[in-house]
Amino acid sequence: MESVASYLDKTLTASHWKRIGVRPHHGICLPLASLRTHNSCGIGDFGDLLPLIDWCQSVGFDCIQLLPLNDSGDDPSPYNALSSCALDPIYLNLRDLPNGSDDLSIFAPIKDLPRLPHFEIKHRKIEWLHRYFENSFHELKTSPDYQAFCQQNPWLSSYALFKACKDEYGGKHWEEWPIEKRSPTTCTANQIAIDFHCFLQYWAFRQMEKAKRYADAKGIFLKGDIPILLSPDSADVWANRSLFNMRYSAGAPPDYYARLGQKWGFPLFEWDEHRRTGFAWWKQRLAVASRFFHLYRIDHVVGFFRIWAIRPSEKPAQGRYLPEDPHLWGQQGQEILEMMIHASSMLPMAEDLGASMPPIVFQTLRNLGICGTKVMRWVGRDDGGWLSISEYEPISLTTISTPDSETLQLWWKTRPHEAARLAEYKHWTYQPDLTIWQRQEILRDAHHTTSLFHINLLQEYLALAPSLVAANPEDERINIPGTQLPTNWTYRFKPTLEEIAGHRALAEEIRHILH
Repeated sequence: MESVASYLDKTLTASHWKRIGVRPHHGICLPLASLRTHNSCGIGDFGDLLPLIDWCQSVGFDCIQLLPLNDSGDDPSPYNALSSCALDPIYLNLRDLPNGSDDLSIFAPIKDLPRLPHFEIKHRKIEWLHRYFENSFHELKTSPDYQAFCQQNPWLSSYALFKACKDEYGGKHWEEWPIEKRSPTTCTANQIAIDFHCFLQYWAFRQMEKAKRYADAKGIFLKGDIPILLSPDSADVWANRSLFNMRYSAGAPPDYYARLGQKWGFPLFEWDEHRRTGFAWWKQRLAVASRFFHLYRIDHVVGFFRIWAIRPSEKPAQGRYLPEDPHLWGQQGQEILEMMIHASSMLPMAEDLGASMPPIVFQTLRNLGICGTKVMRWVGRDDGGWLSISEYEPISLTTISTPDSETLQLWWKTRPHEAARLAEYKHWTYQPDLTIWQRQEILRDAHHTTSLFHINLLQEYLALAPSLVAANPEDERINIPGTQLPTNWTYRFKPTLEEIAGHRALAEEIRHILH
């Protein structure tokens, strides 16, 4: 560990590592939305982070990785953001708002459903918040703290205007609005509607900042998630069109998991324009995130080096990489990542997964001191064997699954040829059903690789107590990439947070695994 610390001390992220500590870190990953509590309004919220932080501290975790929290409108996917900075008001804790004791009975019919009814929750919360706004904004709007918040967040005015117009036109894409509304320089909207969205952001920021302060006091690091791309129907694209390349859609070429490729529908970046502005948009985005997080995941980091670009009329397989010249990939990726490191005190960590990853990506990440991601089932030796836990690259994060993959239980059952490699490494006889003691062993291995970070989906630990997870492992999956299934991003934990925190046997199992 001393040699790793000495190496990192010479990298561009040296000061970031000093804040976190060059030592093994352990934690959980989850969509905040998936939490449920006895006092829930149908979805996990900012207030639920406090008892979650307490539980993590009690069992020995020091990291909580959250999926993106940005406003995604009516889309349950947290990776289809309508704003690079605004938080989603669906996560507001209504009970924590000053004088917010209004009747919450409208959430009773939906709070205990097995899947997350995102649309219904969002609209019931907004309905409740409208009433709260009407009763309380007259006092808040004159407060120095609220006025300072509006002045210190330059992105807020265009976001609130965009949202007010989107409400006015029934949620339609901004390209379907009247001509005069499609440009932020000519657009106007009702001031009360604009104030409402500023009001929501004020309270969302205050609640999330409170969670970070609580995490600081408990010695827990919060890890955010910065999606590389934004919805074309976002406030950022609407207000800053010169920064986005709308001639192409981002995606992925055909691979083992998507044989026809993927077309995500997100615009690309006009990197020359970002350079001209000194990357001001990116710096603002990271400065906002640093108010909530100590670390952050760089989503699809290879996209900063080169990205698969598809014209509107093309199928995914007909795309091409931009820049087209591979000799430019390393230079571009290095430039952008260095900018991101300098832009905030958060320690960046990279999602560097996927087929045909250019070697320059791994080399650059290591040179900069940025952890990559090692999914155990996808990491092998050069001879095809299972990688020993003592052979992992230290500057990395080890995990056994991701929000886009099968959970361990489902992978073990549905991909027997892959699982058999692990069974052989462990000197087990492969059987389709993963046992509890096998899960314990795999989780223990995941927390004792030579990686500096070890973070797994919360449901992987809950499965140590079978009563805490669904009987069908398919129901524990969060998302299936490249599909439009109604179950995507609607996952809810089976137990309440109170039940998790009160489960002594689970806590003891986790402590045993960590030590």
